Amino acid sequence: MSLLSRNPLKHSREYRHRRFLNWFPLGLTYATMYMGRYNFNIVKNDIGAWYHLDKAQMGLIATFGFWTYGLSVMLNGPLADRIGGRKAILIGALGAALLNLGVGLMFFNGWTAHVLWSMSWLWSLNMYFQSFGALSVVKVNSTWFHVRERGIFGGIFGIMISSGYFLATTIGSVLLASFANWNVIWFVPAAAMGTMFLVDLLLVRNRPSHAGHPDFDTGDGSNAHLAEDAPLPLKELLAKVFRNKVILFLIGAEFCTGFVRQGVMLYFTEYLDEVYHLAKKEPLFWWTGVAFMLGGILGGLVCGWMSDRLFQSRRPPVAFTFYLVQVVMLALLGLSLGRGTWLGQVWAVVLLGLTAMFIFGVHGMLSGTASMDFGGRKAAATVAGALDGIQYIGSGLTGFGLGWILKTYGWDGVAVAGHTPTNAWVWVSCIIPFSLIGALIMTRIWHAKPGHAGH
Repeated sequence: MSLLSRNPLKHSREYRHRRFLNWFPLGLTYATMYMGRYNFNIVKNDIGAWYHLDKAQMGLIATFGFWTYGLSVMLNGPLADRIGGRKAILIGALGAALLNLGVGLMFFNGWTAHVLWSMSWLWSLNMYFQSFGALSVVKVNSTWFHVRERGIFGGIFGIMISSGYFLATTIGSVLLASFANWNVIWFVPAAAMGTMFLVDLLLVRNRPSHAGHPDFDTGDGSNAHLAEDAPLPLKELLAKVFRNKVILFLIGAEFCTGFVRQGVMLYFTEYLDEVYHLAKKEPLFWWTGVAFMLGGILGGLVCGWMSDRLFQSRRPPVAFTFYLVQVVMLALLGLSLGRGTWLGQVWAVVLLGLTAMFIFGVHGMLSGTASMDFGGRKAAATVAGALDGIQYIGSGLTGFGLGWILKTYGWDGVAVAGHTPTNAWVWVSCIIPFSLIGALIMTRIWHAKPGHAGH
């Protein structure tokens, strides 16, 4: 049995190096899984145009995927807490790789007689395996990072997310520009996830003691005297989560985050194309991925730094601030300045990156950090599953719901064939209330800190 360190922040150089070899492959795997998730966003309007499906019908595919993910991640959270994050990430990466391959083969071979339903089924299965991603990362890292280091980990988690968007957007746009057929956008993520499955098999370990280093008290209220944690019984595990008022408020906030996040990410390609006339094959579109990545990295790091250094590891004050700035960024997106001009297109790309900064920062802070804080190492994956799951339930409303609104009312309230939108107020007006509700929820748990919330 490993000894518990009483001074967990004085890590040796060897430990920090081995921890890097643990979280970096995990993060890269998560990024490649994002490639195999958000490639749909990139080609959604291409599929719709090719098979004569409108925004609401394509949104229905997205909703099936989001809600499958949301329900699956809630079920797979307790499963990952029992089998360990390493097995969970291996299952997720391999399954998502095979499903992306299956989608690509379906389109490549023309097996599309009922494309709306076949794509919905395959995409839902893909999202089931995708649901293992975030909770696996959180579960593994809950044993490798102390509470006082987890704000920074929230930044790392944000980098993972934004890197995935970068890979999906930039590689997706390059593939679309380089190949006549968009089917290739499914095969590259499948290969990337398959590669990372092998890397994780070799490098990732559940806890320090499995890699030759002593375990330590992570300061999150777990039973620190047990170096090798036995899984909690399911009833006790669920009670630990759903009797914690802080976690319940976080679940409500993540529902709002889901609508805001996917409300932007699911429709930004159409926004750029239909409002700013910036097509995916144009070089400037490639920079959208860079903007998402830089915005996400900056948002995650600023969120983590503010939480650990300015608020003594309290997450709600930082999330509150970021929710309010989301409102400002979304309002600016609705203005649609300089439509059809190169400067206007640049402005839109930069603004999307700034919006991503404040959306990804909150998401990384709540799903990546607070789940470890208030779940502890025994329930980290379960809490991550609850937060991520409810987030994707909210996300599902942006599929058929927001898709139907945009089809019916257009970006600016005028849904007429051939009409060029003058703004995007209909779009952002549906999203902004969720940012405001998220900020309000944070005021209810303003002083919550890990180790001090009642269960």
